[in-house]
Amino acid sequence: MVSAKGSNLGKTYSLMIKSFLIWTFTLAVCLLVVGFPLVFLMATVGCLLSIVLQSVMPVSAVLLVSGGLIMLNVLGVMIAAGVLTFKGVHPNQVKWLSWLHGEGEQIQTSSVYAACPLTCEIEV
Repeated sequence: MVSAKGSNLGKTYSLMIKSFLIWTFTLAVCLLVVGFPLVFLMATVGCLLSIVLQSVMPVSAVLLVSGGLIMLNVLGVMIAAGVLTFKGVHPNQVKWLSWLHGEGEQIQTSSVYAACPLTCEIEV
């Protein structure tokens, strides 16, 4: 009885860790690909902030700002992945993540046969 509970608890933790890692990967990719304007805006604000801080602390202004922006992005992705994991949302349940599971979108037959009047009667 004790070993059955331990095995079940181990499977639960394994599933949660797997789900957390998948969410972390997915959100990081989405931040880099889809969130490019946000990343561009953060880089612009970071450059301006490092120029302003350069007069106050000339040695480590760029390091402080770039480290802060990277830490902000990493913490944001980790917190969002943690919230989604602990809410019990698994990546298999999300409709727009079909690319993550290797499922291709269904091709509509109207687009496939749209060129048929142009090419169906051509014989070689």
